[in-house]
Amino acid sequence: MTITQEIQETHVTTGATVWLTGLPSAGKTTIAYELAGRLREEGHRVEVLDGDEIREFISAGLGFSRADRHTNVQRIGFLAELLARNGVKALVPVIAPYADSREEVRGRHQESGAAYLEVHVATPVEVCSVRDVKGLYAKQAAGELSGLTGVDDPYEVPESPDLRIESQHQTVQESAAALHALLTERGLA
Repeated sequence: MTITQEIQETHVTTGATVWLTGLPSAGKTTIAYELAGRLREEGHRVEVLDGDEIREFISAGLGFSRADRHTNVQRIGFLAELLARNGVKALVPVIAPYADSREEVRGRHQESGAAYLEVHVATPVEVCSVRDVKGLYAKQAAGELSGLTGVDDPYEVPESPDLRIESQHQTVQESAAALHALLTERGLA
């Protein structure tokens, strides 16, 4: 047995999908990348499925109607579940505004036996609009944008997420640590 084979046999990697849902500028992506760094340092295989990148490369051509948002979430969910089944921690910082879309993704994970955690980054819209990382709230206020989730388009708050993070009350590192603690508690980190 080679050293590589020995390491592969003793280092079991459990995949999982960690879906971080919340309003635009809530801190989802920042928390995901902070957690990804920590998990990689521990030897986990990790991918961050950033919503903006997915829209550019996998869901190009989709708009922001309810049907298109649902299709986008299902595509991302399929990709995350595929990664999770193959031993990767898929961190998914994607708004996913509709509860039924999120539940459909959870259901597919349950059917395949892949772990799925829903994390609600519960930053209030008032805080998100001040952060306004992409300038969306400013554009909406100026009348240049409509359909902004949580402002003039619905966001269905998760009723019972696996974890709720109020990012306005803690640092990014503390938010990522809380999520890491949940993964550890569930045997996934």
